[in-house]
Amino acid sequence: MASTLPITETTATVAFGRRVKKWLLARPGVARLGVVILMLIVWEIAARFFVDKLFLSPPSAVFTQLNTVFETNGVPNALRISAYEIVVAFAMSVVIGLAVGLLVGLQRFTHRSFMPIILLLYGTPQITILPLFILYFGIGPASKIAFGVSHGIFPIIVTVVAGVQNIKPILLTSAKSMGASRWHIFRWVIFPHMIPSFFAGMRLGMTGVLLGVLLAELYVSTAGIGYFTTLFTQNFNPTKLLGLISVLAAMAIALNEIVRRAEIHYSRWRSE
Repeated sequence: MASTLPITETTATVAFGRRVKKWLLARPGVARLGVVILMLIVWEIAARFFVDKLFLSPPSAVFTQLNTVFETNGVPNALRISAYEIVVAFAMSVVIGLAVGLLVGLQRFTHRSFMPIILLLYGTPQITILPLFILYFGIGPASKIAFGVSHGIFPIIVTVVAGVQNIKPILLTSAKSMGASRWHIFRWVIFPHMIPSFFAGMRLGMTGVLLGVLLAELYVSTAGIGYFTTLFTQNFNPTKLLGLISVLAAMAIALNEIVRRAEIHYSRWRSE
């Protein structure tokens, strides 16, 4: 009787663990929320007991004093400027990346000729050529947008080319034999089959655009989020710095959600 009790308890524990695992697998949002909460708890403990408050503020202080960030002179206008630069640079990156990716991916000659050059430029540390952007476009928003585009187009080009290259040639041949125009081939054959890679490239491109715009603002700007990031860092004000970073993270999440919803909309046919 005594020997069967531990076995029964072990079986019950295993069954409970399986039910919890099944429940979490059915609700991935709960798992994500749990990870976020765990990270915030670790951050709170580290900031309060292990790290100097000159370098790291606890999340409780960051979020409760978030209003002080918006009340700082110049910050609201900086957020508007950065949001404008990021949105314009991202839109231009998508248009240019899609056009170049289709041009390179659909033709064997252009793929062999230009793809190595694109990969070479993609692997080049672009921060080294930031002075050229400043020289050509000045220190205004144009240079930040151009530098953001230079970071965002290459992931989109590479993923669009990969998506186009994976299309079965028989599909293109069948569409042409049925008299489909170039637009119909793109709309009904090429675009649906490149959706996963294209939207993956858009997400990577969005990250690249954010990085490019902020880098340009950090080095050559008197406005924008990058400028105030440098200012708060130099003033040893981690509360406002992390608050500003959280606002930037919210902007990135919003853009990512827009891209995700567009992907779901255009890929509905895969689940039908």
